[in-house]
Amino acid sequence: MITLDIMIEAGDWDRLEDAEALAQKAAEAALSVTYEADGAFEASVMLTDDAQIRELNRTWRGKDKPTNVLSFPAPEQPGANGPRHLGDIALAYETLVRESEEESKELSHHFAHLIVHGVLHLLGYDHEVESEAEIMEGLEVKALATLGIADPYRDMAA
Repeated sequence: MITLDIMIEAGDWDRLEDAEALAQKAAEAALSVTYEADGAFEASVMLTDDAQIRELNRTWRGKDKPTNVLSFPAPEQPGANGPRHLGDIALAYETLVRESEEESKELSHHFAHLIVHGVLHLLGYDHEVESEAEIMEGLEVKALATLGIADPYRDMAA
């Protein structure tokens, strides 16, 4: 089980109906396909705009450009009581919309994919090398399938 603390900081997020409920379902789907599924977890999700995510990307990754999602894993706190805090995720509205349009994907499906992607990063998965990318993408596809969302990589391989 995962509890999300969702903050809308900037962007036109009210145009994505039920974003908070969808984020919760997507985060639960990500947990359900990992070995981390046992236990109680929490994470923070910041829904923002390209300007703010560009600043975060510049500050924390040295990349002076907006991106779709950023994840900031929290270190595990041995002996801590209560749910384990996994970390923070930030999503940029304009990039989400642009990518959805460019890739002909439903906005809600792309949003769910980015939440799943972000949660998997918080759990320690990565895609910097091909072997790790294959594992992470496989988990994403599996998690999204539990939500009735098609493989987001299928059309990209063609």
